[in-house]
Amino acid sequence: MRTLRTTLLTAAAAGLAVTALAQVPAAAAPAPAPPKFLSAGQLPASLTPWTAGPVRQGVPSEGSVCTEGIAPAAGTRHRDFRTELDTGARQTITVAATTDRAKALAAELRSALETCLDRLKEQDPGLEGEAFYQGRVDIEEGAHVYSIDTSYPEVGSTDIGLYSVGRDGRAVTVVEWGQLGELDGAPLEGFKKTTRTAVAKLY
Repeated sequence: MRTLRTTLLTAAAAGLAVTALAQVPAAAAPAPAPPKFLSAGQLPASLTPWTAGPVRQGVPSEGSVCTEGIAPAAGTRHRDFRTELDTGARQTITVAATTDRAKALAAELRSALETCLDRLKEQDPGLEGEAFYQGRVDIEEGAHVYSIDTSYPEVGSTDIGLYSVGRDGRAVTVVEWGQLGELDGAPLEGFKKTTRTAVAKLY
């Protein structure tokens, strides 16, 4: 009788153990690491060293006039860079909920860059300039480079901006570079190299 009782108690204990294990939730899969940003040393060469600011959550509050209001704040981070001269840069990364949304976002950002100069001229009739598509960079799902050269003839000021939009899966990045001067003095090939690095570092 003791043997039977012991056997029943052992079986019951084993059953409780199995039930308890079944009720323990499976460990959640670790969240994927967020995309990586450019470092200061990966920006185009400059006469003075680049300094990288902190990575900040959300979209930039000001400065990105061509792409403002397109990327959602959720899933977006950005980082600013500067030199001691009148040169600055910014990288923005958005991780979309799906690949299709990332594709749509990249297309919308490209469209915004392609029409940016016309929109700026509408806002400021005294502005003059030229905008060019500078080609595709073959990296991951691809990146596209643009230049926008603006000037105010009445005051003699000129500014050149280089821009790129790239994507790797659900991550979309925009890289902006600008300084006083004209396109002839801009590091276009260096910026394309920076764009390639920015997309390659996403994942």
